[in-house]
Amino acid sequence: MSEKLWGGRFEKSTDEMINEFQASIGFDKRMYREDIQGSIAHAKMLAAQGIISADDAEKICAGLEKILGQIDAGEFEFDVALEDIHMNVEAALTALIGAAGGRLHTARSRNDQVALDTHLYMRRQVREVQRLILELQTELIKAAEKNREVIMPGYTHLQRAQPILFAHHLLAYFCMLQRDYARFEGVHARADIMPLGAGALAGTTFPIDREFVAKELDFGAIYSNSLDAVSDRDYLLEFLSAASILMVHLSRLSEEIILWCSREFGFVELDDAHCTGSSMMPQKKNPDVPELVRGKTGRVIGHLMALLTTVKALPLAYNKDLQEDKEGIFDALDTVKFSLAVSAQIIAGMKVRAADMRRAVEEDFSNATDLADYLVKKGLPFRQAHEVSGKLVHYSIGRGVYLKDLTLDEFQKFSPLFDADIHDAIKPETCVAARNSQGGTSYKQVDAQICAAYDWIKHYGNNN
Repeated sequence: MSEKLWGGRFEKSTDEMINEFQASIGFDKRMYREDIQGSIAHAKMLAAQGIISADDAEKICAGLEKILGQIDAGEFEFDVALEDIHMNVEAALTALIGAAGGRLHTARSRNDQVALDTHLYMRRQVREVQRLILELQTELIKAAEKNREVIMPGYTHLQRAQPILFAHHLLAYFCMLQRDYARFEGVHARADIMPLGAGALAGTTFPIDREFVAKELDFGAIYSNSLDAVSDRDYLLEFLSAASILMVHLSRLSEEIILWCSREFGFVELDDAHCTGSSMMPQKKNPDVPELVRGKTGRVIGHLMALLTTVKALPLAYNKDLQEDKEGIFDALDTVKFSLAVSAQIIAGMKVRAADMRRAVEEDFSNATDLADYLVKKGLPFRQAHEVSGKLVHYSIGRGVYLKDLTLDEFQKFSPLFDADIHDAIKPETCVAARNSQGGTSYKQVDAQICAAYDWIKHYGNNN
């Protein structure tokens, strides 16, 4: 006879290799809290509906609380032969309280049970991811406020383009993370739907009260179709999609930090506590942490591709293939949370080299647009002003100087519209201050962005 809780149909025990292959306890045991939470709510509902006795429900709930304490304390021994977290808990419960433990599984299936566990787990973890997003955003705002006067080159095509405030650059990542936060809010909404009561696929013959369980577990909605309830993994796909986009943002930030702390840029220096050295080259200070964040982005994107591939051809309702959702989800969660936490530390410990950034702005031609704008304001059409500015850049390069080094006479050789105020007009501070359009890089606009960012953090920090 089979030793399995479902073994009545079988004459043979499961082959040990098959046990190992199909068991999920090695990874789904991290959902033990959700599994027990869901079972307690289910037991209370069964008693409220008269499906089991109040005495049995009381024994079940007390037994489950005791098992929860054992697992929390590291005193619970998981058995791979019992396959998953559900059967490990149920077997322990029955051993602890006797026949009453066998009544817990009335009116439910492992199909809707695992769906419930995953919804509960994802709902909780999404809030943790959002909290870590807020922490990183807070460090970005602090760094922006601390360096609100620092000017750096803004880039397009990785070529110096126009002077901008370093704070403006950091706040761009704050905005990306705002969208990430909103995407995870959507994930939470889709995880906040209760599947329990769907049974294996078709519901149950028992007079259950799904609203009772939803209220106990604080779900905002209930699946309206039992087939959909046990087979839906959209919310996990949405999580992996949001996680992948978030990791892309962290990877872009990491790439810039890696560039900025190189000798070629020299814009920032990372804290010694966040870097490693070389076993051969004593002068090295390697930005390993942002490099790892950049590298780990690929594995999160890979988990999205893997789950999309898993579900793309599954017929309704439950299939064992869906067990493959857990490991990728768990790894993606761990990776995202760790990457957010270390990125916040990197920003908090980063030293900004304002003088080097200023030197980079002065020793380039990123003020050429402002030169053209100067002529436009004097009445010259932009296309002609653009041409004059381009010729002045070419002229300066040929002489090994920058626009700021040219005399008024040299400027006037290219256009009589240049006046004595031209040198003032192309100073980095003037270029930055002039870009006062909404959302621009001017001091006034960046101050407004910092204030708005703090307000946003305060609002969502209180709600998280």
